[in-house]
Amino acid sequence: MRVFLMLLLVFYSCDGNRKEAIDSIVKRWMGKEILFPGNSSFITYDSKDSVDFLSMKSDYRIVTYVNSETCFSCNLRLPFWKGFIIEVDSVSLDKNISFLFYFYPKNKSDLYALLERHKFIYPVCVDEEDSLNRLNHFPTDMAFQTFLLDSDNKVLAIGNPINPKVKELYLKIIQDEKSGRKDGSKVTKTKMDIDRTLVSLGKFDWQKEQKAVFVLKNTGDKPLVIQSVATSCGCTSVEYSKEPVRPDNSLELCVTYKAEHPEHFDKTITVYCNAASSPIVLQITGTAR
Repeated sequence: MRVFLMLLLVFYSCDGNRKEAIDSIVKRWMGKEILFPGNSSFITYDSKDSVDFLSMKSDYRIVTYVNSETCFSCNLRLPFWKGFIIEVDSVSLDKNISFLFYFYPKNKSDLYALLERHKFIYPVCVDEEDSLNRLNHFPTDMAFQTFLLDSDNKVLAIGNPINPKVKELYLKIIQDEKSGRKDGSKVTKTKMDIDRTLVSLGKFDWQKEQKAVFVLKNTGDKPLVIQSVATSCGCTSVEYSKEPVRPDNSLELCVTYKAEHPEHFDKTITVYCNAASSPIVLQITGTAR
């Protein structure tokens, strides 16, 4: 029940207008067993040898499903997952945590190219028949296509950990901590101003990287801490100092966009921080020719 309520609070705080739909999704999936296709085989980008990960015993499993109906590179978020796996490994101590990636690609060669580009060494299942989704009928909302499972493959939590609050919940469950914050552990809030929220990069050669800088100023009386930055596409990356920003000081978010092909684009960068206005959504637009 604690985890259920925590999940509701996490998603309601993101968008209160979706309250009824989210409530229905969470109620439906909490405690439900995820079924896996019997023919699941996992490979890495540099090997075609399959591995039977489903037969391996795990204390917890984190399962994510991605299809290619929209931008596959945007949906995979491979750099995030590489960092998250390392973080989970660092806190899981003697627990065995496995990650199961099920990708339903429109074009296998594009998927392999992405895995190689990001040097994604973790095994993935190329689910050409969309078997996992057919067995379980996942929600169509990508925010609810990732699950934290117990050793019996029953759902302990649902949601994409790219959301910092979902990520925090996953880590607490894995560490056997009670979900929800203890009294006195609330995040200290501050205030923040930003010089602009939209940058137009205009027209440019699609093979040339483009950069944009957003300046965040701490206008409150407490340190400003950037907790996480999420991009809507793997073609967009962000660099910034991880040090807390003192009152009246500023922080630069340096955004780099590298087009995969000619296109008109409108990408978002979502900044999660301890400012009262968090999350802050930034945009870059332009035409890569």
